[in-house]
Amino acid sequence: MVEVGSRVRGFLRNRWLVFVAAMWMQSCAGVGYLFGSLSPVIKSSLGYNQRQVAGLGVAKDLGDSVGFLAGTLCAVLPLWAALLVGAAQNLVGYGWVWLAVTRRVPVPPLWAMCILIFIGNNGETYFNTAALVSCVQNFPKSRGPIVGILKGFAGLSGAILTQIYAMINSPDDAALIFMVAVGPTMVVIALMFIVRPVGGHRQVRPSDGTSFTFVYSVCLLLAAYLMGVMLLEDLVDLSQSMTVLLTIILIIFLLVPIVIPVLLSFFSDDDETLYALLLPSPRKEEASASTSSEEQQEVILSEVEDEKPKDVDLLPASERQKRIAALQARLFQAAAVGAVRVKRRRGPRRGEDFTLMQALIKADFWLLFFSLLLGSGSGLTVIDNLGQMSQSLGYEETHIFVSMISIWNFLGRIGGGYFSEIVVKDYAYPRAIALAMAQVLMAIGHFNFAMAWPGTMYIGTLLVGIGYGAHWAIVPAAASELFGVKNFGALYNFLTVANPAGSLVFSGIIASGIYDAEAAKQAQQRHNSTLLAMPARVVTMISEAAPSLKCEGAICFFLSSLIMSGFCIIAVVLSLILVYRTKIVYTNLYGKQRT
Repeated sequence: MVEVGSRVRGFLRNRWLVFVAAMWMQSCAGVGYLFGSLSPVIKSSLGYNQRQVAGLGVAKDLGDSVGFLAGTLCAVLPLWAALLVGAAQNLVGYGWVWLAVTRRVPVPPLWAMCILIFIGNNGETYFNTAALVSCVQNFPKSRGPIVGILKGFAGLSGAILTQIYAMINSPDDAALIFMVAVGPTMVVIALMFIVRPVGGHRQVRPSDGTSFTFVYSVCLLLAAYLMGVMLLEDLVDLSQSMTVLLTIILIIFLLVPIVIPVLLSFFSDDDETLYALLLPSPRKEEASASTSSEEQQEVILSEVEDEKPKDVDLLPASERQKRIAALQARLFQAAAVGAVRVKRRRGPRRGEDFTLMQALIKADFWLLFFSLLLGSGSGLTVIDNLGQMSQSLGYEETHIFVSMISIWNFLGRIGGGYFSEIVVKDYAYPRAIALAMAQVLMAIGHFNFAMAWPGTMYIGTLLVGIGYGAHWAIVPAAASELFGVKNFGALYNFLTVANPAGSLVFSGIIASGIYDAEAAKQAQQRHNSTLLAMPARVVTMISEAAPSLKCEGAICFFLSSLIMSGFCIIAVVLSLILVYRTKIVYTNLYGKQRT
C-alpha cells in the first residue's frame, strides 16, 4: 500500500505528466485561429461592415501577440495563478462577446468590442507562456522537441475546436462563441495545478528517446487523421453519427500520450523521485564561504573568459578543462601579487540567465528578433491572404488551402523542433542554422507563388507552411539557450511581437497596397471605353456604387511575393550571422555531451 501511494505521488510529480497536460492545454489555446469562423456570426448579428470586422481582427492579433503582462506574471506568480488570470480573461472577453451577440446585454460600441476581443484572445498568451516555461525547465536538454510539439498543438487547436463544435451540431451559430469562452477556460482550470516545473529534471533519462518517438508518432498520425477528416467532410455529406464518431477518435488521439507517465510511474523503475535525489547539492563548506571569496572567484572566472584564446572552446572537453584550469591558476596567482587588475563582471554571458532589459542590449537578441520578423511576418501574410491568392489564380474552393497550410504549419513546428535538436545534440552546432534552412524553404515558396506555375498553390502552401511553423519551434528554443530559462516568459513574449509587426508591414502595407493597385488598374482597363462614353456625373455615380475591387491573375501577388522572397533571403543572412556569433556558446553547451 505504501508503494502504491509512492507511485501515485511520483505520477503527480512526473514531468511527462506535466508535458502531456501542457499538450492538452495547448490543444484549446489557439482560439485566435477560430476568428475566421467567429467573425461572420458577429458581423451578421451586430450589423457590422467588413471594415469594422477588420478592426476586430486587428484587436485579435494584438491580443494574441502582446504578452508582456503574461510573461511578467509568470515570472512573479505561481504558474497556476497566471493560468487562472488567463482563463478569467478568456471567459470574460469572449463571454461578453457572446452575451452581446445573443442580445442578452446591450450591444457595446465598436471600440468596446475591440477591447473585449483583445482581452479574450490575450488569455491564450498566459496558456502559451505557462506551458513553455514549465516544460522548458522540466526538459532543459530537449528544448527543440518540447517547444515544437507544444507550439504545434497550439497551431492545430483551431481545427480541433472546429471538429468538436461540429459534433455538438448546435443550430445556434453563436454557440461557437460560447464554446470558445467556456471550453478553454474549463480545460485550463482543470490542468492549472499540473502544468508547473517539477524537481529532478536535470538528468537525461534512458526512456526519453522512446517517449519522444512515441509522441512524435502520435503527432504525425493526428496530423494525417485531421487532413483525412477535412478532405472527407469536404467531399462527402457526413451524417451526424459519423461526425460524432470521427470526433471521438480525435479525442482518443489526444488522450493517448497519457500512457507515457502512466507506464513510467506505475510499470517502470525509471522513478522521477530517484533522479531528484541524485541532483547535485551545494557542499556545506561552499555554502558557508564568505561573500568576498565568492566575489573574487566570480571576478577571476570572468577574467578567464576574457583572457582565454578563442580556439580553447573548440578543443575536446578534457583538454579544454585542463587549459582553463591552468589559466585560472595563473590568474589567481597574478591577482594575489597585483600583476592583474581584475575587472568586475558586467551582466550575464550568453547561455546564462538574462533579464529582458539585459537581453535587449545584446546584438544576438536583435538578430534573432529581426530574423523572426522577416520570416514569420512573410509567412503570416500568406496565411492571411491565402483566400485572395487562390481566387486570383482561378481556384473557387479556397478553404482547402487554408486547411492544408494549417496542417503544414503543424508539421513544420514538429519537424523544426526535431531537426534543430539533431543539429545541436549530434553536431553541437547553433540551432539558428535550422532557422536559416526553414527561411530558404520560405524564400522558394514565395518565389513559387510569384511565378504562378501549375500546382503553385499546393507547393507554395507546403513550403511556406512548413517554414513558418518551424520558426515557432526553433526561435523560442534558441532564445532559452542563449538567454536562459529564468526569465523565458518575458523574453518569449517580446519575441512574439515580431509576428504582428511583420504582418503589419508585409500584409497591411505591401501586399494589400499592390493588390489594390493592380485591381484598380484592371477595373480601369475593363471599363475604360465605357466610362469615356458616359457623362462625368454618371461616371461618379457608378464609381461610388461600385463594389470592392477584385484582382485576377498572377500579377496580383507577383511583386509582393518576390519582395517577401527577398526578405526571407535577408532573414537567412541574419540567421547565418547569428550562427557565426554563437558557435562557441553551443560548443560549451553541447560539445561536452559529444565527447
